[in-house]
Amino acid sequence: MISRYSRKELVKIWSEENKYKIWLDVEIAAAEAMEKLKIIPRGVSKIVKKKGRINVRRIHQIENKVKHDVIAFLTSITEKAGIKARYLHQGMTSSDVLDTSFNIQLVQSGSVLLKDIDKILSVLKKKAKKYKLTPCIGRSHGIHAEPITFGLKLASFYEEFKRNKLRLERAINEVSTCAISGAVGTFANIDPRVEVYVSKKLKLRPEPISTQIIPRDRHAYYFSVLGIIAGSIERVATEIRHLQRSEVYELQEYFSKDQKGSSAMPHKKNPILSENLTGLARIVRSHVTPALENIALWHERDISHSSVERNIGPDSNITLDFALFRLANLLDNIIVYPKNMLKNLNLTKGLIFSQELMLELTKSGLTREKAYKIIQKHAKNSYSKNVNLMELIKTDKLIASKISEKKLNNIFKFSKHLKNINFIFRRVFK
Repeated sequence: MISRYSRKELVKIWSEENKYKIWLDVEIAAAEAMEKLKIIPRGVSKIVKKKGRINVRRIHQIENKVKHDVIAFLTSITEKAGIKARYLHQGMTSSDVLDTSFNIQLVQSGSVLLKDIDKILSVLKKKAKKYKLTPCIGRSHGIHAEPITFGLKLASFYEEFKRNKLRLERAINEVSTCAISGAVGTFANIDPRVEVYVSKKLKLRPEPISTQIIPRDRHAYYFSVLGIIAGSIERVATEIRHLQRSEVYELQEYFSKDQKGSSAMPHKKNPILSENLTGLARIVRSHVTPALENIALWHERDISHSSVERNIGPDSNITLDFALFRLANLLDNIIVYPKNMLKNLNLTKGLIFSQELMLELTKSGLTREKAYKIIQKHAKNSYSKNVNLMELIKTDKLIASKISEKKLNNIFKFSKHLKNINFIFRRVFK
């Protein structure tokens, strides 16, 4: 991923240095197990741990000749650690190292992403409670529907990211497996107890049954969850973009003193961060399909998945980390305009109270169909003539005979729409 959309911690996880370090950890752990089982001489793991050094440049030099990354890695370690390093990788296949290490990188990345989500949850909780009773219009199909509160909108995002956290925890668990089972996964040339030892040492679980690889449905699940989280990021970003439109202007991204919105128009303050998040979300979601297609490999393995994972492994995790971090900061610094929210609530001159008018007529004995038709007629006139709905309703003798003036006045108030906000907040923020 390009540095513009990358943060150091995730870049380090997906660096070649870290990848080869994990490979070495896997090989040393396997050697320790084999020593305990008296498969290889004692002292191999100790020497390799002491003298083995990661030299990325040297590994590449060797790989250019042998055209095999794991062999190049093992050769470079042997050059530093000496003759005893020849006992590394006994009975193992390349995928034992590659897949176990890849899973460790996913677990490492997932732990950072969980911390990112925690930051978003913290900000959303704080903001939701602050604006719990700040009225704003609820929209369906982009059209004014009925009053809600801005805090309720944020609480909805909070609950969604709670689910995302749970999904990610499950996805991390899904890929927390280790395979040290040899060619085609039969343990023909390696003791199964080596896998058990390595798994415990690296805080993983033995893969119950591997082929030559760890089954890719596990990874597809992980990347699918990243795609879902990206979708949630875009949902929040899209809402901010809509609410910052000049015609709405209920929200605004923080705009610093020296910031400029347009090279041509000095007045512009654009929602660039939320637009950027929308784009980043598309990138992460685009990686879900190739992850799903990696599930169906030939027989006990092929390497068609390898090139895919070399790309989507770092790119998905690094991009999502950056997007989550940006979203947390965006939400923390968002500017809210309650007065504009109130102004927009009154924009349609009482049309947003049409449902309760209709329901009140049904309570007085009218059929729902007749009550709907009466209120819809007045609503159309209110909209077309730009007249307050209350004024039209008061001139209707039938409605006046069914609904008292006091009741009518109560219908045209926002307060009743807020009566269950505390109930909803208790369910969300327990």
